[in-house]
Amino acid sequence: MNDFRKKCIGHQRVIGTFAAIPHPVAIEVTAATGLDFLCIDAEHSQIDRELIENLVRASDAHRVPAMVRVPSHGSEWIASVLDAGAAGVLVPRVSTAAQARAAVMATRYPPVGERGVGPGRASAYGYRIPDYLKAANENLVLAIQIETAEGLANVEEIVAVEGVDVIFIGPGDLSVSIDAMGPAGAEKLNAAITTITSAARKAGKAVGIFRPSADDVGKWAEAGISFYLLASDTMFLGASLAAGAAAARNA
Repeated sequence: MNDFRKKCIGHQRVIGTFAAIPHPVAIEVTAATGLDFLCIDAEHSQIDRELIENLVRASDAHRVPAMVRVPSHGSEWIASVLDAGAAGVLVPRVSTAAQARAAVMATRYPPVGERGVGPGRASAYGYRIPDYLKAANENLVLAIQIETAEGLANVEEIVAVEGVDVIFIGPGDLSVSIDAMGPAGAEKLNAAITTITSAARKAGKAVGIFRPSADDVGKWAEAGISFYLLASDTMFLGASLAAGAAAARNA
């Protein structure tokens, strides 16, 4: 699993999904499907800090890296999920270079950052702190989410921040923020996504994006995007059941 960051920053295509169901069974089932990683969603779900460690543990059982989308920029949230053993974090609503630098500081130990040393699960509850400290800065993935009009305007400064591994595009919030919702706004939204992607790749950063399905992954891969979060466990569950029910009724 230590190769996950290397794959990300090496622009290899990696495929994951958001995990929003607050139970380890859902994580184990999802992790067993052959995905490259999971992203536990602590921003838009009922998953809290106490549960995150068990969800990361369930993903680890299948040797699948589990990132966590934290609910805010708060360094205490970032520290807690990394101490729980997460393979990285996705920080939402990063709109300025200062916010991006703060995320770097929170995810990296000195001298790169300011992350505090604690006896959490990641360091075997304190018994392997020296070993963990040696590897953490090189293995953990920091993805920051650009999803606002302000972030789009500041994209050149944001992508230049050292220590950020993945520039992740959130099309949903971005479309609302730049007034590009629905079919009428598709061209404007695609232009914004292309602007962010081009700036990030020019700066040497990997680019990620949320897609509700795999239908247009090939299109965005050609544009330079290599890190994908496809839908979520709840979305796949609902779509699969709906399709199964329809098929049974029409059989």
